[in-house]
Amino acid sequence: MLRILPPLLVLALWIWAFIDCLTTPEEEVRHLPKVAWVIIVLLFPLVGSIAWLAAGKRRGHAGAHPGTAGGARGGRRLAPDDDPEFLASLGKETPHKDAHQHEDMLRQWEADLRRREEELRGGDEPEDGPGH
Repeated sequence: MLRILPPLLVLALWIWAFIDCLTTPEEEVRHLPKVAWVIIVLLFPLVGSIAWLAAGKRRGHAGAHPGTAGGARGGRRLAPDDDPEFLASLGKETPHKDAHQHEDMLRQWEADLRRREEELRGGDEPEDGPGH
């Protein structure tokens, strides 16, 4: 078991560093182009992964990175439901207008459903019904 653990840890570190390298925006990559970092991490799993973690990506607190304002806190992007600016932008739209549009669409769907039900019922009536 102890012989398997170190290679598994190196593999996990390698995979994590590779995915982190691929998903990091180009403006947060330091010292080398992103493509060069990807190649280094791929060709040298242990050394490349450690180098990427130590020197390849900007890390730090809020305000330390360009482009972290608006939707980021602590150097990380926020999910839309945690981002106050995004939530505020949702409140700017007129809720009454949207509600009326939804109600009108619902009325149209209900009328269409009633029409289709009537068409189906009309086809199920017996041949000797009224008018025959």
